[in-house]
Parts: sequence; C-alpha cells; structure tokens
Amino acid sequence: MNFVEDLKWRGMLHDVMPGTEEQLAKEMTSAYIGFDPTSDSLHVGSFAQIMLLKRFQLAGHKPVALVGGATGMIGDPSGKSQERNLLNEQSLNKNLEGIKAQLSKFLDFDSGEANAAVMVNNYDWMKEFSFLDFIRDVGKHITVNYMMAKESVKKRLGAESKVGMSFTEFTYQLVQGYDFLWLYENLNCKLQMGGSDQWGNIVTGTELIRRKVSGEAFALTIPLITKADGGKFGKTEHGNVWLDPEKTTPYQFFQFWLNTSDEDAERYIKVFTFLQKDEIETLIKQHKEAPHLRILQKKLAEEITTMVHSKEDYEMAVEASQILFGKGTAEQLKKLNESTFLSVFDGVPQFNVSKADIEGGVNVIDLLGEKTAVFSSKGELRRTIKGNGLSINKEKVTNPDLVIDSSFLINDRYILAQKGKKNYSLIIVA
Repeated sequence: MNFVEDLKWRGMLHDVMPGTEEQLAKEMTSAYIGFDPTSDSLHVGSFAQIMLLKRFQLAGHKPVALVGGATGMIGDPSGKSQERNLLNEQSLNKNLEGIKAQLSKFLDFDSGEANAAVMVNNYDWMKEFSFLDFIRDVGKHITVNYMMAKESVKKRLGAESKVGMSFTEFTYQLVQGYDFLWLYENLNCKLQMGGSDQWGNIVTGTELIRRKVSGEAFALTIPLITKADGGKFGKTEHGNVWLDPEKTTPYQFFQFWLNTSDEDAERYIKVFTFLQKDEIETLIKQHKEAPHLRILQKKLAEEITTMVHSKEDYEMAVEASQILFGKGTAEQLKKLNESTFLSVFDGVPQFNVSKADIEGGVNVIDLLGEKTAVFSSKGELRRTIKGNGLSINKEKVTNPDLVIDSSFLINDRYILAQKGKKNYSLIIVA
C-alpha cells in the first residue's frame, strides 16, 4: 500500500493537492511538517503529525521536521480565537532541545540513508532577514486579497470576533510560506504536510514558490483528531497529555489510551499505531464480539505506551492498574517507581507521620486510629481487622498487635492502607 493509500484507509487524509501522488510515485521526495515550540515537550495533539512523518519515512521518502523558532515568536492564528503570548529566545531554545530529543525517538536521523530525517529551525534563516528585505523579496509576491481570503483570517476579522487580529499574526502565513520556499530552494523539499487547519498556510507556500521561482510544490493535510463525544482530544482533568514522562507519567499516559471509548479506540488504533490493516480489522472484529474485554483499548494502550516510553514502562503501568483495581500483589506494589506509585494513588486521602515514629516502630492500631485519621476510631479499626478488611501495602492484616516499622516503607517514604476493596489512604513518612 503506498503512502497516500495507507493514509486513506487509516482515515488520515483530509486534503491533498493534485499531482502529489504522482510526485511521490516518481521519486524519493522530501516533505516537512512544522512543530510549535511553545513547550519543551510535544503532547498527544502533535502525535498524529509525528506518526505522519514516520509513515512518510517508512514509505521511502525523506522527512523534514521544522521546529518553529522564528514563527514561535509570532503565533499562528489558525484555529485560535485570540493572540497567544510570545516567547523569548532563551525559552524557545530550551523548548527546541526538548522537542529535538522527542522527535529523535520516532524518526531516523542518523542512519546515513538517503531518506534519513532532517531537523531544521526556521530561526536560523529568519534571524538575519530584515523587515525591509522581507517585504521586498517575499511580500510583493502575495496580494492582500489572497491573504484576506484565508478562512483563519476571515474568522478573526469577522463580526463575531471581538479582539480582531494584529498585523503580526496577519503576516504569519507569509512567514510560513517563506519557510516552504527556503526549504524548497535549499533542501529540495517539495511537499508540506500538516493538520487540516494548516491548509491555508501551506498553500500560501506553494503559491509563493510558484510565483517567485516558478517551481511546483505540493500540499497534504490530515484531519484534526477529535473525540466522538465532542470533547477535546488529548485533554484530561490534569490538562494536556504530554509525551514527556516528567509532565505525564507513563501510567497516566497508558490510562489515557486505555480509557478511550469504543468508537474512538477503533479510529485511534488506525491513526496512532503501525499495526497493519488485517491485524487491525481482526482486533476490531474481536472487540465487537466481546466489547467488555476492551481488546482494542488494551492493544492501543500497549502499542502507544511502548512506542512513546518503553516496554518496561508499559508493563509497570499494567501492574499499577492491577494494583489499583484490586488484583495486584504486595510484590508488584514494591516494584513500582515513585512517579508511577504517586500517579496510581493520586487523589486518595493522604496523612503525614514523622520518620521517628516509624523508625521506632508503631502499633498498627495507633498508626491508623491515632497518629493518622485513616479510621475514625480504634474500635472501628479493630472490627475491620477482625473482619479481614484491612490491608497494609496490599497484604492482609490479621494481627491487631502488628508493629509497623521502616521495613514497611515503599520507596523509603510511603505506606499504603486499604479498607475493603477500594478505599485507599496514603501515609507519607517524612
């Protein structure tokens, strides 16, 4: 299956300029996608674009990842209702380094093959470009009428817009168009790809190439990823789902995909995995026969967590899920690293006790009924122990005279108390 055919089957083709398929069939082609450097990490909203570049490389073509150091100082109006804060150079450089490291996990930059990926920063060619040179060499080739006709501009200038649009943002499509021209002239880049909201900016680039150097360039966009219920894809109660494990732990990342709806899982497994058509169709069929087993969600979470993080992180996330939902063992609990452990028990009641109390040893009744308020009374606690309803660190407590000491600490800091099946409390020892 060729690149465009594969995108069609996966539901990942929105618009494609006539002649694009013929160009890709004719020769190895370079194509670029721009990434917004407003953070030092990409989030899952960018993941479809990363997958697009990776599929392009697997099809034998050459991907170019453009990190917008210059355009990040302006702000793209596409899909935005208001102008965003601009970043200084120091913040941008920090963000660029983080994004470079993440893209390197997916794209082959170092193989030495003809289609090895390239990373560029548009600040490198824009920083010495004076305003007068820009309006003389670039601005004269694109009319204001052409720029005003773009949907992203119309929306911001329309009657429903209360904030209008600055000249800075109005010129964004020209700056992005110049990126395409520079890459066309310097890296023989003939195709720009992106989300469907970028179509207007992309075709401005193809138009600039046509008018300024009489060249032929192409455009291809993919649909913006949405959720079936209309909610914003990639958002949770914690905010964005990031690719950086410091911002979104592998456990939280795994849970995001595991908790997708049946309808979304069927679309996402085509977009966000490299599983082939026959395997995906088999999974969809199996899922529909037994939806309660959540076969699609489990496979989706496995594939993406392993790809973005690692096999070990995926396995730890699975064990962590089993612990939270009652099937995990004390041994599994002790194996969790601190960030995963805290992710699993995020939001459960927390209590603090001194290290001195634990080091000297403390009776379980005193710890849970007096030094903390895990139980409202010692009587209730004794009845719970008698009824086999108390666990410490996933191990049943049957002896009310049990002494809790440093040997019980998880990650040298935590003790997990559990009443019944689902009532957890976290004791933090400091």
